[in-house]
Amino acid sequence: MMNIALDKSIKTAPNDVSGAQHAGRNIDMQQQAGEELAFSQKYDEKHARHYFEKHQDGLWRRLSDWRDHQIARKALRIAGNPHEVLDVPCGTGRFWDVLAEDPDRVIHASDYNQSMIDTGMANRPKEITGRIRSFQGSAFNLPVPDNFVDSIFSIRFVHHLGESEDRLKLLREFHRVSRDTVILSMWVDGNVKAMARRSLEKKRPGRAYQNRFVIPVATIEEEFARSGFSIEARLDFLKYYHMWRTYVLRKTQGQA
Repeated sequence: MMNIALDKSIKTAPNDVSGAQHAGRNIDMQQQAGEELAFSQKYDEKHARHYFEKHQDGLWRRLSDWRDHQIARKALRIAGNPHEVLDVPCGTGRFWDVLAEDPDRVIHASDYNQSMIDTGMANRPKEITGRIRSFQGSAFNLPVPDNFVDSIFSIRFVHHLGESEDRLKLLREFHRVSRDTVILSMWVDGNVKAMARRSLEKKRPGRAYQNRFVIPVATIEEEFARSGFSIEARLDFLKYYHMWRTYVLRKTQGQA
């Protein structure tokens, strides 16, 4: 999901989280530190509603959504069908239906923008939202204890992080919060779409602001290792053609 409504602050506002206490981290909900991702504030109620609707807008987006769900199911199987999962950033809950297919699964959901969470909770089926334990927070500094869930599920966010420092901060926080696995997707190189995008970027005039990035496979996989993860699986949206790749990672021994 295009879950870009998070920043690198430590501002949080937990909402009905079972067990998601600060656990010694003593996060001040009014304190904000660090530089926000430039786009993190745009998701007001109107934008959140647009985001909720756009993945069913047109045949290609419906097909893309179907393929994304197919990959998500496979990733969860490879991750061992985790019992307790944190969807972060969750956006409007595009994958809550997949996460809820296991009737015993405990589902936590977090996003920096409360309007995204509220839109999902108001518009997704009640039999699904009734199982969601939601809270507002930054993916870079989650207001939860160490080893909070079996797996973190983070779809369509990492491609918004152009700096290695930011990706490493995110990965190390995921390492802290997950007991076992992490599922995450991003744009990678080595495919037709990535080459086309690179060619397009060369033709465009220089821009001061950019919020989507193709990440070299060698770079991101080295960052996984530095953060304390091994790769369980690489799942491509359409191998050799499309940029989207989903990784299933498993924690290695020792803290990164």
